[in-house]
Amino acid sequence: MAIQVGDIEGSRTGRIPAVPEAAARPRRGVGEDPRRGQVLTTKVGLQMPAGMSFDDWEKAGRQLSGIVDSSSWWLGDWLVYGKDHYTDRYQRGIRAAGLQYQTLRNYAWVSRRFDFGRRRGSLSFQHHAELASLPHDEQETWLDRAEQRRWTTKQLRSAIRAARESQDRVRVPAEPTRRLEVPGSRLEWWHKAAEQAGVDFERWVLVTLDSAAKQALAELGRREGAAEGPAELVAAAAGPREPLEIRDPLEIEGPKPPAGTGAGEPGRPAPDA
Repeated sequence: MAIQVGDIEGSRTGRIPAVPEAAARPRRGVGEDPRRGQVLTTKVGLQMPAGMSFDDWEKAGRQLSGIVDSSSWWLGDWLVYGKDHYTDRYQRGIRAAGLQYQTLRNYAWVSRRFDFGRRRGSLSFQHHAELASLPHDEQETWLDRAEQRRWTTKQLRSAIRAARESQDRVRVPAEPTRRLEVPGSRLEWWHKAAEQAGVDFERWVLVTLDSAAKQALAELGRREGAAEGPAELVAAAAGPREPLEIRDPLEIEGPKPPAGTGAGEPGRPAPDA
C-alpha cells in the first residue's frame, strides 16, 4: 500500500512510496487507473479505496504518521535555512507560504538543538522536543533510554519529571526533628485548646511557641536597653521585630486525644500566624 499525494492544485499526482516490499507488484491491465486501490491525499482530505483490508489501512496510518512527524523536521529545517540565508526576506516567504510563524519558530528551535546526525529516526519529533532544553549530554542519555525502552512521548516526559523530583529531594536535606516528651494530661489540655481555636494541633503548638518566644525576646531586649539608655530610644533604634521562623519542628510524643474531639479536623480555618 502506497500513499499517492496530489499537489495543491490537483493537476498532477506525486507518489510517496511505502516501506519497500519484497514481492514484485503485479502489472496493471490496459486502461486501469494507476491510483486504483491506493490512498490518495488531497488538499481537502484523504480518499481511500473501497474494500481496503485492515493491513493496508494500518500501513497507510503508519505512513501518514511518519509524514506528519517528518514534516515537523522539514518545516523546522526550512525556517532555519531561510533565517540563515535570507535574513531580510525569510518572513516574506513565510507569509507567502501561509504558515504560522510561532509554530515554525518552535520547529526551528528543536531543529537547531539537534543536528541532523543526532536525530533518532525511531523516535518522533515530539520526543526530541521534550529534550530540546536540556544540555547536550543529557539529551543523548534520554534519547538512548527512550529508544531502548521504546517509550512514548508521555512515558519520556514522566521519566524526566520523576528524575527531577528525585534530584530535588537529594538536594534539599530534611529538617532535623526534635523530640519533646510531654505528660499525657498536659497534652490533652493542649489538644482542647487547639480544638477551641479551631486549628490543627501541630500548627497551634508552633504558633503558641512562636508567640511566647517573641514576647520573651522582646522583654529581654527591653531589659538590656534599660541598662544602656531610655527604652523608647532603644526600641526605636531596634525597629520592628519580625516573627520568628522555627527551623527545627518539634515532634511531640504523648497520648492521642480521644476520638470525636475534632482536633485537627480538615476544613477548619487556620488563623494567621
